[in-house]
Amino acid sequence: MLGISLTAASTTSDRGKRLALLAAIMGSFVAGLDATAVNVALPAIRGDLGGGLAGQQWVSNAYLLTLGSLILIGGSLGDVFGERRVFSIGVAGFGLVSLLCSIAPSIGFLIACRALQGAFGALLTPSALAVIISAFPLSERGAAIGSWTAWGAIATVIGPLVGGYLVGAVSWRLIFAINVPFVLLTLLLISHAVPGRTQGGAHARVDWLGAFLTFVGLAGPVLALIREPSVGWASPQVWGPALAGVILLGAFLVHERRTPEPMLPLGLFKRRNFSVGNIQTFTMYGGLSVCFFLLVLFLQEVAGYSALQSGLASMPVTLIMFGFSKRTGKLADRLGSRWFMGFGPLIAALGLALMLRLNAHVHYVTELLPALVVFAIGLTCTVAPLTATVLADADESNAGIASGINNAIARIAGLLAIAAVGAVISTQFSVALDHRLAGVPLSPSARAAVRQARGQTLAHVDASRTGPVVAHAVQSASVYAFHVGVGVAATLVALGGLLGLAGIRNPRRVVRSEDCAAGQFAGQPLDPALELPASPSNPDRRPRLVSKIGPLVLFSVGVRGGFAGMDPLPAVHPVGELPGRMGPQSPHLQGQCRGHRLRWRQRGAVA
Repeated sequence: MLGISLTAASTTSDRGKRLALLAAIMGSFVAGLDATAVNVALPAIRGDLGGGLAGQQWVSNAYLLTLGSLILIGGSLGDVFGERRVFSIGVAGFGLVSLLCSIAPSIGFLIACRALQGAFGALLTPSALAVIISAFPLSERGAAIGSWTAWGAIATVIGPLVGGYLVGAVSWRLIFAINVPFVLLTLLLISHAVPGRTQGGAHARVDWLGAFLTFVGLAGPVLALIREPSVGWASPQVWGPALAGVILLGAFLVHERRTPEPMLPLGLFKRRNFSVGNIQTFTMYGGLSVCFFLLVLFLQEVAGYSALQSGLASMPVTLIMFGFSKRTGKLADRLGSRWFMGFGPLIAALGLALMLRLNAHVHYVTELLPALVVFAIGLTCTVAPLTATVLADADESNAGIASGINNAIARIAGLLAIAAVGAVISTQFSVALDHRLAGVPLSPSARAAVRQARGQTLAHVDASRTGPVVAHAVQSASVYAFHVGVGVAATLVALGGLLGLAGIRNPRRVVRSEDCAAGQFAGQPLDPALELPASPSNPDRRPRLVSKIGPLVLFSVGVRGGFAGMDPLPAVHPVGELPGRMGPQSPHLQGQCRGHRLRWRQRGAVA
């Protein structure tokens, strides 16, 4: 929980509050901008540093691996060391590693730096929220967090556009280097505007072992899946890490069952909607991550789009989500979420299936745009009811950690799905290419180009160097591999719809879908179990949050290998004024910020 003095906020000057908010915004803005810009730059990174498809997967997945492993304990560290210190470490570390990314001499060095970026990102966002709550009194906190949310959403929207422009105009390295001056300014603001905190005597335990087991357990299968196209399933380089990862993940589950303060409370999964909803989250977000990871690569590597054009390509999905998420959420509140969670993914899967019409010469208006529109309609019907249903099946005391788990599962789904589908399409590309080149004599230059294309998978070769037959074979095999990947993505999303129809029951506790308009793309949603006190400006006691800006973050194409740009965004709930509901198990103070504990006294709460 947020281990901060609730009285400190009232003594912070107006100037200090504004500067503290600016520091929190800038720290999160840099992380969101960087994370969503990287995918657009993947083809340029491969062209400069090499690594093929496996290297591109690792640049994306290394960030997700550490972020997903550490995000549930990131907030706990603020209680142990103080939110100012943890925020400073997160921002400074992110900036330093960004600088190292910008000068990376090899793909391996860049991947290692991306993993460190994810670790510092797991510190940055939870502590940014703690800084805001420590600086602002209750009456001003909703607007402050709303501003933080809005600027984070704006960062994820413009990230692909900025990234595409920088790649085309200068270099992919500037995507990382541009973070440094913003980081320095943020650290200056922290030093002047964010007060330190005297640590209390009792602190929440940090589940370090759970985080370690999660990291190494997930790393094993990811490493195995990415290595498989190169060495085959029979190689110890594949089955060894895969087996070790499965064993370690099993050890993680045993540890979480026995430890007194687990990062993943397993008891929540005994509830039907929570379990089914999280399985559906895994299949859906896995499919969506695969689709947009491959789409960016396909548009640039095969269809000839520029980085900026590929960044702009999926903006219609963002606009549709922005315009209609709350409306569909209200409709789901009226009619029940089960049908939306069932038929919404099926419609989205139909949109993905329409992408199977794409070939090497993509006509955007007649081919890609209709597929994206259908996909966006299905997604708009799904994300808010899905998140609301998962939250509704948790008790009020567990709503925050339930949302944090759901968000972590969405990240892990993308991590594993990208690794698995990469192995599948690499194999399919090689099979298709061998079939098309059977009996075709290859010159030395053509043979070298084919060898390079096998490592790249989605590739385009120069016909003047290889001859038209070889160039057409590589192009056709790339289109086929893309179709296989999109087909897998559509199947995963459709499976999520079938799970929703078969397994979901309409929620037993009211959590409004319209308050979860962005699902787990934008972050941790609102929970009406906790509301703001009534006031003239807020007579219905509704949580005040920028409710329509969230969906903007959804599909700026730079997402993901990660939908990784934003960490869960907090519900705007009161702290300290509802003692009957608030306390160490407050939903608001769990999730991302789990571990920050409030110790309650008769006269209020103190650090």
